[in-house]
Amino acid sequence: MIDFLIAYLLDLCIGDPHYMPHPVRFIGQYVRFFDRKVKHRTVANGVWLMLSTVCLTAGTIGLILWDAKMMHPLFYHVLNIYFIYTALATRCLSVEAKKVYNELADNDLEGARAQIAMLVGRDTTNLNVDEITCATVETVAENTVDGVASPMFYALLGGLFGIAAPLAYAFKAVSTLDSMVGYKNEKYLHLGKCSALTDDVLNYIPARITAGLMVVAAGLTGLNVRNCVRILCRDRRNHKSPNCAYPEAAIAGALGVQLGGDHVYFGEVVQKPTIGDATRAISPADIIRTNRVMFVTSFLIVIIGTGAWYFVTTAWR
Repeated sequence: MIDFLIAYLLDLCIGDPHYMPHPVRFIGQYVRFFDRKVKHRTVANGVWLMLSTVCLTAGTIGLILWDAKMMHPLFYHVLNIYFIYTALATRCLSVEAKKVYNELADNDLEGARAQIAMLVGRDTTNLNVDEITCATVETVAENTVDGVASPMFYALLGGLFGIAAPLAYAFKAVSTLDSMVGYKNEKYLHLGKCSALTDDVLNYIPARITAGLMVVAAGLTGLNVRNCVRILCRDRRNHKSPNCAYPEAAIAGALGVQLGGDHVYFGEVVQKPTIGDATRAISPADIIRTNRVMFVTSFLIVIIGTGAWYFVTTAWR
């Protein structure tokens, strides 16, 4: 648990270590290698891609930590902290969202389009200020689950069995796969199907826990709790993903804005239902408000997770 808490603090204070090797980059390199070499983009090969990526990732990290423990306990804890820390994306997510906000605040529409293009897969060429803001808010809300809550959940769960970092990175491997091949287009419809479904399964519980905590976070940050609960209950299924609408509905209700709607991905218009009510126009300041909710939600996860971990470990004694 101490390793987890230190890793969380490092993530808050430093963010992604761009100057050091990041495990996700190696995962991405393997996925691209597999994608280039595979001849038949079948569901079966997609299953093999998912299993091999997860096993190689978790197995390699587990082996590194095992060897480190054999060398010296301190070396083990340093590496364990590093792996958990790099699995979290709290500060990185807020920094990238703030870059979009800064461009909008400077009235640099092209700069804002360039920044949001680094965060989303949709076509950003013709997005206006409201659409860029909406995309950023959606990204932060969705990644409060994918990049923050779920890695924390699996690190805490794995910590009960001494495999915090390997289990957190098993999830990160699936999440990376989903972001790279989990598209329902001609190229990845079959090859990415297993990865996308596995990502849905692994995010199922964290997404619902996170949405509930976002309601609390909305209250703690001065947003509309009653509307947050109302929109969450009403629109939590307004997405093709079984998970994405939960955090998006929570933040849409808390802010009193409307998210979702049709977007262009890889030249194709993808129809999506709306989430929330447009009780007011969305504004760039909503990016900052969403960041605050994300930070408070992560803090609540740490508090509740620490308490749950202490309760379970005490009960086992």
